[in-house]
Amino acid sequence: MWETITGLISGTISGTGMGGGTILILVLSIFLGVEQHTAQATNLVFFVPTSISAIIVSIKSKLIEWKIGTTIAISGIVGAIIGANISATLEVNKLKRFFGIFLALIAIYEIYSLIKEYKKSKKEDNIKEK
Repeated sequence: MWETITGLISGTISGTGMGGGTILILVLSIFLGVEQHTAQATNLVFFVPTSISAIIVSIKSKLIEWKIGTTIAISGIVGAIIGANISATLEVNKLKRFFGIFLALIAIYEIYSLIKEYKKSKKEDNIKEK
């Protein structure tokens, strides 16, 4: 049951392009007790069909910049091979630590973006009032 709920939530988030796999890895490792390497590998199996579904919807909505997307996809394939080889050789604790650092950096960036956007909207509001 938890696996189904996790899949639905992660899939929904993935469909928006925000990285539902991150949530999937957290749920698998923290709440379902799956070992970190296995959680990350399971995420890869999850990633393929959810990505294909999101790509189809995005193509229909004409939201893809093909030149940029192709370059990023090719580079991403090379990076994925490198990352998978690195991950396979890392100890579980180091892998967890790197994953935690990655999540912390994303959180810091998102908080910074929200503060920046808030300040921008306040500045625009002040200009409109004058």
